[in-house]
Amino acid sequence: MSETTHDGSVAVSAPPSPDEGLTAAQLAAKYGLAVSGARPSLFEYVRQLWDRRHFILAFSRAKLTAQYSQAKLGQLWQVATPLLNAAVYFFIFGVILQADRGMPREVYIPFLVTGVFVFTFTQSSVMAGVRAISGNLGLVRALHFPRASLPISFALQQLQQLLYSMIVLFVVAIGFGSYPKLSWVLILPVLVLQFLFNTGLALIMARAGAKTPDLAQLMPFVMRTWMYASGVMFSIPIMLKGKPDWIATVLQWNPAAVYMDLMRFALIDGYDHTQLPDHVWAAAAGWAVLFAVGGFVYFWKAEERYGRG
Repeated sequence: MSETTHDGSVAVSAPPSPDEGLTAAQLAAKYGLAVSGARPSLFEYVRQLWDRRHFILAFSRAKLTAQYSQAKLGQLWQVATPLLNAAVYFFIFGVILQADRGMPREVYIPFLVTGVFVFTFTQSSVMAGVRAISGNLGLVRALHFPRASLPISFALQQLQQLLYSMIVLFVVAIGFGSYPKLSWVLILPVLVLQFLFNTGLALIMARAGAKTPDLAQLMPFVMRTWMYASGVMFSIPIMLKGKPDWIATVLQWNPAAVYMDLMRFALIDGYDHTQLPDHVWAAAAGWAVLFAVGGFVYFWKAEERYGRG
């Protein structure tokens, strides 16, 4: 194509580009380009996570070791923190408010300590999950790996911390007359189910926290409300005696209360099946599967958006 300029010479203009008018997506398709960090299929994503299982485990151990590295007592705080919380709750609820409501002291103290330890496991997993992406943006933006590795490793870190605390829990139970018996074997499936539930919840909160970092400031209030509604410091059926039955049923079926009840049933001699809601094992498995699968899919759907913007 040519045109005459003002001085009479002829100028030749460049021919139109064959790519003119094409959208970015059309250009990418034309030249075989793929989106950087595109979300893989669900099965491929699971495979990538399995390939990085050693990283997930090592990362969780490193985080656990570093958590109290600046404290003089070091890793002892893993046990001391929930134990001190239990002591405070016992003084307030057991001594002052008498929330035990006639429950024998040898039952109430292990009951309370178990509740604090088990709920702390869920609470810590949620709080770590909220910051899993937003608190590790440097790592997310620098390296390519399945982002679910982070909330999963944080949930695994909290499981390892609970396992250390279980030593103290066993000592407390034995000290108040609940000696090892066959029911203690039930602790293992309870921990597995609660870990699956916590991991799914951490994945959900990780995606929410990545989009809304201010959620980390709100969650302590949400978790505190959940704790008081889950019977950590008191027996829900005893405390709500005389109230409409549906209130106690709803509170007992919430997942935090379900896992605490099962752990108490396994550990404490005076806490028998009559204090458990109906179909409690089905509820525990249902909550675990629902949140583990649902949380994983929910997190995976936003995989390509983490660390951007």
